[in-house]
Amino acid sequence: MKNKDHEAHSSIIAREGVPFILFSLCLTVSAFFFGAMVSGVVLLLITVFIVCFFRNPQRITPEYEKLVISPADGKVIKIEELSGKEFLSGTCKKVSIFMNVFNVHVNRIPYSGHVELTRYQKGKFFSADLDKASTDNERNIIKIKGDDGNEMLVVQIAGLIARRIVCWISEGMYVKKGERFGLIRFGSCVELYLPVDCLISVKVGDKVIAGETPIGCMK
Repeated sequence: MKNKDHEAHSSIIAREGVPFILFSLCLTVSAFFFGAMVSGVVLLLITVFIVCFFRNPQRITPEYEKLVISPADGKVIKIEELSGKEFLSGTCKKVSIFMNVFNVHVNRIPYSGHVELTRYQKGKFFSADLDKASTDNERNIIKIKGDDGNEMLVVQIAGLIARRIVCWISEGMYVKKGERFGLIRFGSCVELYLPVDCLISVKVGDKVIAGETPIGCMK
């Protein structure tokens, strides 16, 4: 990703959240102005929630080049080995990370390399922690080929409340581990498909932090 593109998404609040924040803030101010105190307090709490949802903190990414870093904040809900995954050959390992509405929702690049493919697919909006969400929900698929030749997929999956997947990268771009690449609005899941010989360093139930927590290590 070009430096100027990366800097455009480095503000403390993701810019995609600004319209929601301003709209909610205007409603809050109007409620207090017209004396609707209860409504004003409720709207103020909603505004605070929206600000927190779109927060975009700085992260320190481990430098060891073979480490695969978490693309999302949240909880690891599934780790499995499978074959026949579209856009990948042979067997791979899948790590699923569920993001609830209180997690940071800005997603980050797990491994440096070139973006070989981006593919948006329409779908349904089941709860992102259900098995069928992995195959049926709206999604955005990103294929990255690492500098060492390793290939992987990062899949953004919309959830029950999430209705908008945002991706800031495109095919042909070079991306660096830890860089921000998109977000999903209001609760969702990110799946990571890795080479079968990648040594996974997390387990189901672990809490992970995008751009910081090692998910595994490439051979």
